[in-house]
Amino acid sequence: MRVPASTYRLQIRRSFTLFDAAAKVPYLKSLGADWVYLSPILTAEQASDHGYDVTDPSAVDPERGGPEGLLALSTAAREHGMGVLVDIVPNHVGVASPPQNPWWWSLLAEGQDSRYAEAFDVDWEFGGGRIRLPVLGSDDDVDQLEVKDGELRYYDHRFPLAAGSYTEGDSPRAVHDRQHYELVSWRRADSELNYRRFFAVNTLAGIRVETPGVFEEAHAEVARWFREGLVDGLRVDHPDGLADPAGYLRWLKELSGGAYVLVEKILEPGEVLPGEFACEGTTGYDALAEIDRVLVDPAGEAGLDALDASLRGGSPADYAEMIRGTKRMIADGILRSEVLRLARLVPASHGLAEDQAADAIAEIIASFPVYRSYLPVGAEVLKEACESAAARRPDLDVAVGTLLPLLLDPSTAIAVRFQQTSGMVMAKGVEDTAFYRYTRLGALTEVGAEPTEFSIAPEEFHHRMRRRLADLPESMTTLSTHDTKRSEDARARISVIAELPGDWTATLGRLQELAPVPDGPFANLLWQAVVGAWRASRERLQGYAQKAAREAGNSTTWTDPDEEFEATVRAAVDAAFDDARVTAVIEDFVASTDSFAASNSLAAKMIQLTMPGVPDVYQGTEFWDRSLTDPDNRRPVDFARREEELARLDGGLLPDAGTEASKLLVTSRALRLRRDKPELFQGYSPVPASGAAAGHLLAFDRGGAITLATRLPAGLEAGGGWRDTAVELPGSLRDELTGNSFGPGTVSVAEILGTYPVALLVPADGDDS
Repeated sequence: MRVPASTYRLQIRRSFTLFDAAAKVPYLKSLGADWVYLSPILTAEQASDHGYDVTDPSAVDPERGGPEGLLALSTAAREHGMGVLVDIVPNHVGVASPPQNPWWWSLLAEGQDSRYAEAFDVDWEFGGGRIRLPVLGSDDDVDQLEVKDGELRYYDHRFPLAAGSYTEGDSPRAVHDRQHYELVSWRRADSELNYRRFFAVNTLAGIRVETPGVFEEAHAEVARWFREGLVDGLRVDHPDGLADPAGYLRWLKELSGGAYVLVEKILEPGEVLPGEFACEGTTGYDALAEIDRVLVDPAGEAGLDALDASLRGGSPADYAEMIRGTKRMIADGILRSEVLRLARLVPASHGLAEDQAADAIAEIIASFPVYRSYLPVGAEVLKEACESAAARRPDLDVAVGTLLPLLLDPSTAIAVRFQQTSGMVMAKGVEDTAFYRYTRLGALTEVGAEPTEFSIAPEEFHHRMRRRLADLPESMTTLSTHDTKRSEDARARISVIAELPGDWTATLGRLQELAPVPDGPFANLLWQAVVGAWRASRERLQGYAQKAAREAGNSTTWTDPDEEFEATVRAAVDAAFDDARVTAVIEDFVASTDSFAASNSLAAKMIQLTMPGVPDVYQGTEFWDRSLTDPDNRRPVDFARREEELARLDGGLLPDAGTEASKLLVTSRALRLRRDKPELFQGYSPVPASGAAAGHLLAFDRGGAITLATRLPAGLEAGGGWRDTAVELPGSLRDELTGNSFGPGTVSVAEILGTYPVALLVPADGDDS
């Protein structure tokens, strides 16, 4: 199996095709990346920018370059000695436009007689033999249907007609009633759907890849990639949605000939990747959380808790109680269809009424501390969740006790589906709701993170790195992805707030005076995002503000927007640009923290690129990237500027610290070293420091390559700098960034970090000590 030294993620779409990616391979090679990492490339909904709405798994998307584009990219990668990693989507397909999805079109036209009926996860009995499609403005809109060109149409929506279901003169309503599908109001989706979706997205229908024939047809094109040597590895999207993730990964390993495989899996604190997973690791969200937290000042927690309490009227948020509530809200709300389907799977002989079973199931899911179990792995977690649910709701004790044996038995349909459902509720209730409500420090509410863990000490970081090297040495590490709610440099600036809680409290207070947002906790989230992304455009910040407010769901929602509140939020964001007083408050805070934010950015990048694991660079993040949540983090990248700047660096330019070029320097030098001298990265041991500022240094030896990174830079400056702080170097070493040489013996940290807040030391030529 070939394992990458590093990867570089590219978002492939109509505006940046596989041919465009092929043209960038020489730059990526020069940057130091080892593999090209592609977002989904199978045929997706037309004009989809992300590609996770695959409509035809049998071919590479023509809009993304088609098979010729993949061949061009693969050929370019091979010519430069690089590998190719591709993101695939086994859990669901896109069904927003039925004519674009031949599987879905066949299902709608032929119902249970379709050859694709076994591919989709439909509860036919609940729907009376019909699939419920929530596309109408209201149920009365059935009268707005028309039959045209052999199809049933609702404005721009097109649906097939079952054979023999229409004769000239029939009313559209009558024709509709004869179909294998029923068009219903979109508001009925929450509780009345009868097909499995991706989370609460009605236009993404789950498929059953646990069925051998479905797996084979859905992966025939992927198999060709390996058969023809076009691709070297796969990233598997959302394996938690599958009926049998472990079985699926075994099949995938066989299909790919044992290729490198990563899973998009979020691990909660203390959770480990199931041992039966045939993969090399995760996509790195767990690493992101560890890097961020070692750069957050624990001394700021009390001050930010006090601010949070003041914004909430007395007490800081109780996160455990919050997520239990948001998960229950999701189970009773947008994912009630899934909970009710679980309730319908309880055998009648068990004596539970459907509403009672649904209540108990929702309470168990709300108590679940991880995304899902993988029975028999996770059985103890399930038992504990049931105990917690019964303790919280004694009236459900009997119902929970009745359900537990069913949920523990992996041979039952309800146990399989419960495992698929718990992750949906966790994702929507925590990542997409609570993370917008728990607002004391935005850098902590990132995908894959545990927000109650405020910071970790260097000693704990070292412990986790040794464990990572021992357990998952080939797992990915990352700082930014297409899923992160704030890209790495936005978080790096927000993290400085933990060092300056008093300054932030005053800043937020002034902003709320000048441009008040009536929801205090949300205002804290919003203004942190504005500061973290500054100077983002008005359009970008307005888009973020609306999405964040609706995701939080406290003062407005997606389904029932509160126009008055949203107008107030829009006015606050406008004030950042139109009111000179507000602009000055923002820019004064940014200016006062800019050097600290840059130090955090370079430190995080250096740590991520040199720690145990396979580092990924998300497109464009070799420069500053202060993006917010999608689609903001999928904006086009100006590669020409990066190529020009890299050429200048390679020509001898030594950029100033804190400039965009300094991040490119760190990225390129670390990536090149990882790729060209892997023997320097086979171990892990802390490098101890002595002196007054030793706590501001994170240093580790990877077995020849030594990383030094500054942490808590505001406190370092306030304390007078490095002063007498020193490290013991094992030999004569050279900094890959500056070319300066140090050691052997005791060396001042101020000397090593005199140019940049980070250093990457390697044995000087001829010194193998």
